[in-house]
Amino acid sequence: MKNTLETRLGIFVALAVIAIVLILEAVGGFEQFQSGYRVYALFKTVQDLKVGDRVKMGGVEIGRVTDIKLTNNQAMVVMKLRDKPEVRAGVQTDSKARVTFTGLMGQNFVSIEFGGRAPNAKPIEKDQYIETVEQPDLSAMMTKIDNVAEGVQSLTRSFTGIKLDQLLGPLLDFVKENKGNLSATISNIQAVTYQVREGSGAVHSLLYSNDLYDSAFSTFTNLNDSAAEIKMTVADARKIVDQVNSGQGTIGRLVKEDTLYREATNLMVNLREISQKVNNGQGSVGKIINDQEFYRNAKLTLQKLDQATEGLEDQGPLSVLGTAISKLF
Repeated sequence: MKNTLETRLGIFVALAVIAIVLILEAVGGFEQFQSGYRVYALFKTVQDLKVGDRVKMGGVEIGRVTDIKLTNNQAMVVMKLRDKPEVRAGVQTDSKARVTFTGLMGQNFVSIEFGGRAPNAKPIEKDQYIETVEQPDLSAMMTKIDNVAEGVQSLTRSFTGIKLDQLLGPLLDFVKENKGNLSATISNIQAVTYQVREGSGAVHSLLYSNDLYDSAFSTFTNLNDSAAEIKMTVADARKIVDQVNSGQGTIGRLVKEDTLYREATNLMVNLREISQKVNNGQGSVGKIINDQEFYRNAKLTLQKLDQATEGLEDQGPLSVLGTAISKLF
């Protein structure tokens, strides 16, 4: 009797322990005894997510949901992630969390995408927030599907019975009344298509000849070559502009250096001073231009020179030679 009672008690205790283990596993109670760190995610709706649901990354469980509460018109999900190197390497600042369901009757869970794709991404630290992506509401999707099914059902009903006869009746009558015309039209279409296929017209050439294709291919090839040349020309022009902007070459020096500007300015100043002196009658040129006395003397000199030339012409060559010898001796 005693052994029987102890056996029953042992079996009861074992079943109780197994039940407790199963309950803790279902609600994520074991996560409380494992090392980890908390992170947060804000959603507009968490669907049917519950405390204790799993947190997965790449289909592998990495934590559990420890709390869900409302804050600032959003649902904040508190998750405890396992403190493991592979988890910290996967959950980074560019990771995104979403509420996912395993099926129509399955349990919801939080799915976290792998991070580390962004250049400045780094592992999520304790008490930081993860970016989220909203999933479509399953109930809303089912409602839309139900509305679509009702629309299809109404459409099929509209084509049944007398309504279908009313729709097809006039069409059949029209075909019967215009049977000859329709046959002639179909014959004409067949003749046209035969001529297009077997003939040598423009439409036949367009559809069956390779000349148009070759011409178009040649045109596109030429355009491609022209585009390449234009690209090279633009590259050369850009290179020249860069050289000018950097002050290289004659044009670059003219644009960037102010030496030529200063020299041109000095030249203009000097020309202005010279013109002012000339206008004021200073210097030889100024006197020549502005002095009336110099003008009269020059005019008188030219008159005397003209008279002397005329006298030499009247005396002749011998008289000029004799005059010159007498002057010498």
